[in-house]
Amino acid sequence: MITLNPTDPVPAFEQIKLQIEALIRSGTLIEGHKLPSIRQLAADLQTAPGTVARAYTELETTGLIEASKAKGTRVRGDQILPDTVQRAAQTYLDQVSHLTLEQAIGAVRAQWNAKQKG
Repeated sequence: MITLNPTDPVPAFEQIKLQIEALIRSGTLIEGHKLPSIRQLAADLQTAPGTVARAYTELETTGLIEASKAKGTRVRGDQILPDTVQRAAQTYLDQVSHLTLEQAIGAVRAQWNAKQKG
């Protein structure tokens, strides 16, 4: 599932983070899925526990996972946007990069309100 490429210039913690994030965003790992413990994943990947801990901490900071002593580390569902939504947001951003954030959000808000009125 998760692998490390020692010749990759991307740091190991970042490789772990990116792979878990991709698995979550693709729907392979769903809400509530329990991730391996830090020690277990470190042993599986033959890396230091601190490397895995850093990846988990960054994923927790972004809201994709949550850690609990009682339940372990699990995938959160309330912060996950599907890849299609992420791509649409990026496409929109590419098209409105000349606007301020407020103008871009205002355009979305106007369309949202128009759709609600229907």
